[in-house]
Amino acid sequence: MLHDLSLRVGDGRILALLGRNGVGKTTCINAVIGFVPVRRGTVHVFGRQISGLGPEKAVAAGVGLVPQGRRVFPTLTVRENLIVAARKPVGGTRGDWSLERVFQLFPRLKERSSSLAANLSGGEQQMLAIGRALMTNPRLLLLDEPSEGLAPLVVQELNETLRRLKLEALSIVVVEQNCRLALDVADDALILGSAQVAYRGSAAQLRAAPDILNRHLGVT
Repeated sequence: MLHDLSLRVGDGRILALLGRNGVGKTTCINAVIGFVPVRRGTVHVFGRQISGLGPEKAVAAGVGLVPQGRRVFPTLTVRENLIVAARKPVGGTRGDWSLERVFQLFPRLKERSSSLAANLSGGEQQMLAIGRALMTNPRLLLLDEPSEGLAPLVVQELNETLRRLKLEALSIVVVEQNCRLALDVADDALILGSAQVAYRGSAAQLRAAPDILNRHLGVT
């Protein structure tokens, strides 16, 4: 359960949401998208309250989710996974994400467009999960443990993808166990400790504070 958590993400900025296992990072993401009900407080997306409206309304308001474990539809092709998620852009969205734009971002998906998602590698499935979220034309993109189970080279490619998406003026929240990865690309950082905020501030300042990283994340 989360208590007294205030989360704010600026336009075109990346927020790293960090913390040890079990402190509530995924719960926070699920509360924003509507999978978990908010008992107190509210969730606003660009001025619109979406608390209690459910995932469908959250997506309609401009929230996109890349879930932990990717959760692509294994019996659908790459193209079908993308098409099924397509939504019109909401007000303020800089670009219109389409199949063509997703394939430009991830050329490998274009090559595998007729392949079943179940037959993709872990890295390809993560590309597909991100592409599927982009097809909803979000203004706020939530990524839950995007580097989980990926090879180091694929993780580097993921970082480059996040930097490119930032240039699209997307607001991004990255939940990560790999704090070095998250802090390398993030503008801001928030550490959850025992379901409350243990650190809030600049990602650059946190990178330069090994005592804080060690105390709250066990990173030296």
